Amino acid sequence: MDTTTLATVALIALVATIAPLLSEATNRKVPGVVLELIGGILIGPQVLALATETPTVAALASFGLSFLFFMAGYEIEFAEIRGRPLELATVGWAVSLLIALGVAAVMLVTGFTLSELLIALALTTTALGTLLPMLQDADLLHTRFGSYILAIGGAGEFLPIVAIALFLTGDNPFESTLLLVLFVVLAAAAVAVAVRPTPPRVVELLGRTLDASSQLPIRIAVLLIALLVWVASELGLDILLGAFVAGLVVRLANKGSQSHVIEQKLSSVAFGVFVPIFFIVSGMGFDVDSFVDKPVTLLRVPLFLGLFLVVRGIPVLLLYRHDLPRFDLVPMALLSATALPIVVAITEIGLDSGRMKSENAAALVGAAMLSVLIFPYLALMLRRRHPASDEAEQPLPAPSDEPTTIYEDEAEA
Repeated sequence: MDTTTLATVALIALVATIAPLLSEATNRKVPGVVLELIGGILIGPQVLALATETPTVAALASFGLSFLFFMAGYEIEFAEIRGRPLELATVGWAVSLLIALGVAAVMLVTGFTLSELLIALALTTTALGTLLPMLQDADLLHTRFGSYILAIGGAGEFLPIVAIALFLTGDNPFESTLLLVLFVVLAAAAVAVAVRPTPPRVVELLGRTLDASSQLPIRIAVLLIALLVWVASELGLDILLGAFVAGLVVRLANKGSQSHVIEQKLSSVAFGVFVPIFFIVSGMGFDVDSFVDKPVTLLRVPLFLGLFLVVRGIPVLLLYRHDLPRFDLVPMALLSATALPIVVAITEIGLDSGRMKSENAAALVGAAMLSVLIFPYLALMLRRRHPASDEAEQPLPAPSDEPTTIYEDEAEA
């Protein structure tokens, strides 16, 4: 490994360490992911020019992106969101897409953008992974309100990824659809294996190696990520889809007394090592010069910030008014409009393919960073103003066909 790569990796590790410390110093009002992007901008070639994106660094960033979407898939708990929350979230995302396509069409006609679909998909995303710790800290994660947000976030992450796989990774949408169907069949087979009862001997082996040097359950999870990412790539689909589905499969398979330990270890690998590399390297590639050379880029930031709220917020106000108290609608709209990780990924795709202007990419990422800083803070502040909201915080009733845990009972048998 050359000295340039070593120096860059050391700087990335430094930024990844400082970012959470600064976040804690602000009582997490400034999320660590925003600070990682800012740190990447500072050490990148357009500011201090201390770090260089070598092929090795780029490969590490790709691993980080895969782990990010793996954890996005893993974070979706279908037992909590299926039924009414998932139904409304899916319809709401479809409404968001229609609104976004209309807005983006106007931008395309006026020469504001090069690709209608890229802009539209970026506007329909929701940063579920960024919202989860905030909801957890506010004791909202396992409430009725939290269940609806989880469903909205799941739709706002999964459906844009599917759209990317269908429309942005090939020239023939029909062929991409057939390949996607084939991938879904393979993924369904993996899910079927994941939910099958596990033999007690296998359960015992996984539990015994979890705290040993082999860390077998973690290695199996990493193997599944690699396999599904490879399969998605071989089928001409976006690797993000493979990583996301790997997260879903591991979530379904990870049940029993050791599930929490496995989840913590996976989270440590993802957010302790690889995911920060992706965001810091993305910051290194952030087009700061767009704001200097084209000052109009700065004006696009509040425009996109407002569009995030319009595109994701209007469906909430329309669809959820009969399911939640009125005072919960605006906070839910604000949380739904919080976007960042997938926006960064979409702008990377747009820049690499030449289908997005650099000023739009910079403005979208800037607006997404502001959405993470502003929208959750406003949402939680508004909810605290309504004492009645505490009385409404009752968990959704569990469905009657709730799946039972597998590992504990079988291990005892």
